[in-house]
Amino acid sequence: MNQDQLKIPHATAKRLPLYYRFLKNLSSSGKQRVSSAELSEAVKVDSATIRRDFSYFGALGKKGYGYNVNYLLSFFRKTLNQDETTTVALIGVGNLGTAFLHYNFTKNNNTKIEVAFDVDESKIGTEIAGVPIYHTNDIESELEKRGIDVAILTVPVGAAQPIADQLERAGVKGILNFTPARLTLSSEIRVHHIDLAVELQSLVYFMKNYS
Repeated sequence: MNQDQLKIPHATAKRLPLYYRFLKNLSSSGKQRVSSAELSEAVKVDSATIRRDFSYFGALGKKGYGYNVNYLLSFFRKTLNQDETTTVALIGVGNLGTAFLHYNFTKNNNTKIEVAFDVDESKIGTEIAGVPIYHTNDIESELEKRGIDVAILTVPVGAAQPIADQLERAGVKGILNFTPARLTLSSEIRVHHIDLAVELQSLVYFMKNYS
């Protein structure tokens, strides 16, 4: 994204991959145009929000016509840097980490876990779904050698901060954190926290209190 696009609200930015995924499906099915109402039904975001999200990027559609699917797809592909392959490191090859390695973003050819790290000697030196596993002591050297600056963290909570410190020294700029730990890192590093327990508690609360 350029500097102007970086100024869009965070909530809008988080919805862009959702729009992009749906547009890819539409394009694959041969559909040429789509309305905000159709987008709304598919991605479960109200039409007014979709139109407002799109308005941050200028005139992406025409009143009475809707949106050209291939144009939108091309626009969001460039906006989300999908013309480039992003290689990712996974730290923590437990149950969740192993699931990530087997999945490895198979529906997204532009994102790939290239290397994984763990402390379990029985896993080090092996591969899972074609991804080599190294000791966490090798994080800095391997990531610098491979030029990887994005990491997924699926380690025990007590190991999260020390591992994050290693990632910072290795030049990582983005971390997807699946641990409950709130990491203390340089402001130059973007961290997205995904706490599955909190998300589940939130889901149960909304089920019980909202129709």
